[in-house]
Amino acid sequence: MVKKNSPSIDHDGLFKQLLSTFFVEFIELFFPEILEYLDTDRLEFVDGELVTDITAGKRKITDLLVKSYFQEQNYHFLIHIEHQSSSDSNFNRRMFYYFVELEKKYSTLIYPIVIFSYDSPKRAETNTFIVEAPNKKILEFNYDVIQLNRLNWRDFLKQKNPIASALMAKMQVKPEERVTVKLECIKLLLATKLNSLKSSVVLQFIDNYLRLDRTEEAIFNSEIAKIEPEQRAKIVTITTSWEQKGLEQGLEQGLEQGRRLELIESTLEVLEHQIVGVSTFQEQIEQLSNYQLKALRKAAWKMRTIEELENWIEVNTADE
Repeated sequence: MVKKNSPSIDHDGLFKQLLSTFFVEFIELFFPEILEYLDTDRLEFVDGELVTDITAGKRKITDLLVKSYFQEQNYHFLIHIEHQSSSDSNFNRRMFYYFVELEKKYSTLIYPIVIFSYDSPKRAETNTFIVEAPNKKILEFNYDVIQLNRLNWRDFLKQKNPIASALMAKMQVKPEERVTVKLECIKLLLATKLNSLKSSVVLQFIDNYLRLDRTEEAIFNSEIAKIEPEQRAKIVTITTSWEQKGLEQGLEQGLEQGRRLELIESTLEVLEHQIVGVSTFQEQIEQLSNYQLKALRKAAWKMRTIEELENWIEVNTADE
């Protein structure tokens, strides 16, 4: 049987959508000094740039790579933003490898930035990668770091910036503050006066990271009732609209997830009919795309040994 895991948050996807939608606002909030030379009217998002993660022995796509131009010049540089949702002691080395590969390909200035979004540990992350001998420093690579669990959400309450209204949800938030922070995030979002499409990007981010339980929802609604009527009406309108949209999307996603589970189950059934010991590869099989699953199900009828399955997986996922 297929393991029915609880829905997980697509951290990289949420951050990429937020940052690509509000890239200039992100730079304005955290790196205003870059705005002094950045031409905000000439920005090009570079999609699908593959870099090698040597520490993990695989290839990955950069989280966000933006071709940026200097003001009143035709010379461009790249702003590379990586998002990290878990702590990794080798991350500074990885960032250096990404930098080298991008610089080698583009031969231009690379400005690297990292966003750490995990809840713990809260120790300050390093922002350098250093190689040195006993008698000299051979290399020092520096990058900017935004570590959300070391930022206080209260410090951003007066920032009429959609990035602030979203990222407050991932800053230092005590369990008893969750309702308050969600309400303040939405108030700040209203102050930015975004259109409905851009508002939905922020609301999706907030809702994923501050998903309230029934008790918290009751407190949230009681707090809304205390707000002056005009603002209360705006909050109710924007949250109701988002909840309805989320319900519609959820139904469609639920149907798609059901189809995928059926595809995984049927593939495993064929494999279990042909081969003994398939369960050891179940997790890897569940990570395959729908296209790969269909191809594997077809190929499985000709398989007789676990080695054939292992070779098929290795060959068909080699470029990932």
